[in-house]
Amino acid sequence: MPDGWQWDRTLFQGSAAYYERGRLPYAPHFAETLATALGLDGRGRLLDVGCGPGIVLLPMARFVAEAVGLDPDEDMLTEARRQAGRRGVTNARWVVARAEDLPAGLGEFRAVVFAQSFHWTDRDRVAVTVLDMLEPGGAFVHISDLKDPPADPRPLPSPEPPYDRIRDLVRGHLGPVRRAGQGTLAHGTPDREDLVIARAGFGPVERHVVPAGDVVDRSADDIVAWTFSRSDSAPHLFGDRLADFERELRALLRQAAAPGSGFAERLPATEIRIWRKAQDRA
Repeated sequence: MPDGWQWDRTLFQGSAAYYERGRLPYAPHFAETLATALGLDGRGRLLDVGCGPGIVLLPMARFVAEAVGLDPDEDMLTEARRQAGRRGVTNARWVVARAEDLPAGLGEFRAVVFAQSFHWTDRDRVAVTVLDMLEPGGAFVHISDLKDPPADPRPLPSPEPPYDRIRDLVRGHLGPVRRAGQGTLAHGTPDREDLVIARAGFGPVERHVVPAGDVVDRSADDIVAWTFSRSDSAPHLFGDRLADFERELRALLRQAAAPGSGFAERLPATEIRIWRKAQDRA
């Protein structure tokens, strides 16, 4: 886990209702890319650890016999169930638990997925546990936005959201050190997942980049939802100042938006990294 920080249940408290609207989606066809890479054929089981409201699990469910979503936030799983019902996904199962609770009697899987969630866990411990939960040849999958993509010279039709100014506003209300649940993250969350996963005994990494780049319009409501979907600006952190913060945030957005319009962003490419368990490892 991040140095000096301890997980608690308020990490994303109040964020579930904002998540799907606020977060940009993964690249179109990321699910098909992952299914092809893993050879998913409608059989086997997939586990999504830190699944949130089902952003990754729901589009992946059609490629496996059973998809299990695990998250410690009950509100996130309530939203995931709602989305599953709306999309007609019937082979998903939802479990309230932390990654550190694994294997949690869940059995064996063809793939275990972490979509921008692994950094919140006790990574060495969790990686070793996941290795034991995979069938021979099974895969540990890490999904994230592509870091440091090449700049796109094409102009956007509207201003980009003023994310730096929003972060300054958050710091003005919550202090200069990033908040996370009841604690703080003085140095952010850890990276170099590749080193952790190699230590656990997995094979070499296989990398896929799924292109995106489409321009999407973003309203002020979308950007407010993005803000409240984040662990460092979750609604509960503002306490009785939440209404004041949102009022200031909306004023900032009105000032930054183009007259008569909102904002625009390019969808980021999605990076998928896959590490496999040896075929002969039981």
